[in-house]
Amino acid sequence: MRNLTFLRVLLIAQTIGLLAYTGKAIQQEGISLIQVFVSHVLQGGWSGQFNLDFMCYLVLSGLWIMWRDSFQLKSVFIGLIAMVLGIVFFAPYLLWLTYRENGDLKRVLLGSS
Repeated sequence: MRNLTFLRVLLIAQTIGLLAYTGKAIQQEGISLIQVFVSHVLQGGWSGQFNLDFMCYLVLSGLWIMWRDSFQLKSVFIGLIAMVLGIVFFAPYLLWLTYRENGDLKRVLLGSS
């Protein structure tokens, strides 16, 4: 139970922290994420490498969401949202799953079917 509490607190902290950071970034630089993201990747430096690596994680997290619910239309939609919004969506989704699956992390990870 202690591990589950830690996970839930971590997911909440990540969501709040990233939402705050995103708000600050939007204030300072506007909503030009895609342009900045792609330009860094095309430059070929370390920030581009990080962005490309991060994009791979986003794709895998979205595919995992789709897979765990047998690629039902709803899970495909949720997976696509997770690919775009990242941890701001993914962490609350995982938090919700921990409650829906009554703290059973095996079911959280593998799905209930």
